Amino acid sequence: MEIVSLTESAALHIKEMMKENEEEGAFLRVSIQGGGCSGLSYGMGFAHEVEDGDSQLEQYGIKILVDKTSAPALKGTKIDYKESLMGGGFTIDNPNAIASCGCGSSFRTATNEGSPEEC
Repeated sequence: MEIVSLTESAALHIKEMMKENEEEGAFLRVSIQGGGCSGLSYGMGFAHEVEDGDSQLEQYGIKILVDKTSAPALKGTKIDYKESLMGGGFTIDNPNAIASCGCGSSFRTATNEGSPEEC
């Protein structure tokens, strides 16, 4: 099982973002950090260097990095991009999340409570 998997829709949108931001060839770094009302929140951004302990994946031509701290809480996570009447956005389906907040951007796992904040 991959740590993180992208849908084709998510990959196409990420490639568009890379082009718009002149980041072609960059890595997509997916991570978690403490914060949010449930304790952990997701991070996605462009990176140019592989750090010690990073897991490297490649899907649909996108090179993905996940740090060793984030990897256990992200194992099996699926990232999609969906369009709606209110605009588009990334959706993250994490099978490890046992609780999440109403906005869907914060979660916790059975082994990692993170650092919950006020909403």
